[in-house]
Amino acid sequence: MTERLDASAAGIARAADLLRAGRLVAFGTETVYGLGADATDDAAVARIFAAKERPRFNPLISHFPDAEAAFREGVPNGLARRLAERFWPGPLTLVLPRQPGGTVSDLAAAGLPSVAVRVPRGAVTTELLRAVGRPVAAPSANLSGKVSPSDAYHVLRGLEGRIDAVLDSGPCPVGVESTVLDLTGTSPVLLRPGGITVEALEEVCGPISHPDDYAHTLPTSPGQLASHYAPGLPVRLDAQDVTPDEALLAFGPEIPGAGLVWNLSPEGRLDEAAARLFAGLRFLDSEGARRGLSRIAAMPIPRVGLGRAIRDRLRRAASPRPI
Repeated sequence: MTERLDASAAGIARAADLLRAGRLVAFGTETVYGLGADATDDAAVARIFAAKERPRFNPLISHFPDAEAAFREGVPNGLARRLAERFWPGPLTLVLPRQPGGTVSDLAAAGLPSVAVRVPRGAVTTELLRAVGRPVAAPSANLSGKVSPSDAYHVLRGLEGRIDAVLDSGPCPVGVESTVLDLTGTSPVLLRPGGITVEALEEVCGPISHPDDYAHTLPTSPGQLASHYAPGLPVRLDAQDVTPDEALLAFGPEIPGAGLVWNLSPEGRLDEAAARLFAGLRFLDSEGARRGLSRIAAMPIPRVGLGRAIRDRLRRAASPRPI
């Protein structure tokens, strides 16, 4: 049963308590309703992908009460600060290099060296984010591929029983998602049009490029590369056996004989496997290379639920590296 919380002090406090406990809470912003989870908690983030039936681990936008909090997770340059001064709080997401001491989880960042940050507008939203006191990952609160929700009723139609609560702050005034601007390169790149127009952005940054303008660079937007942030060791998929010179990414009962093992979930739970995926790949890659192992053998993952997203990420990790 999904709780429906009103936008009172008690409702906001209850929503914040649930988020801090690793639960899922949908909440309104000026754009659309987001499906919120503690962005520092891999298990909580995995619940977002499960609830939305999201087939890929795309990067999630993390939300903050102010620019100072956002810039503790993403490294700002001068342009980022000017954009924040002009458009935050508001419907603009900035993709920035991750701070070395940042707390946003690898799963929320999809294993990338960048993080997507936003300071949404609205008194209820700001009060909620301050009460949580942590980055809140929040894609749109709908099943993957469905229309984004602009009020609490829309959220409940799609996610009733799948999430813990919805904080009802009324209809969203903008009704379309935030504009996403990538500032990790030498010039700004528009990754998604949204609530802030390109014309308004160009008043601050000058000309803005689209990923299509870059035929030979490595974009940072979700799902644009067959292989992105793959491990240094080659990855072998759907392994039924393993050799001593291989590191094993296990799921369920382990295949014997590997030189190194990371089990995503000994009990075969897909939510646990999703939460441990990026940490496992990093561990097997670094420790396997240190031990002189030849590759990572990944055991089969079921093609259901979160398994589809895990398999998609592993397929990308196993794809040939771009030259």
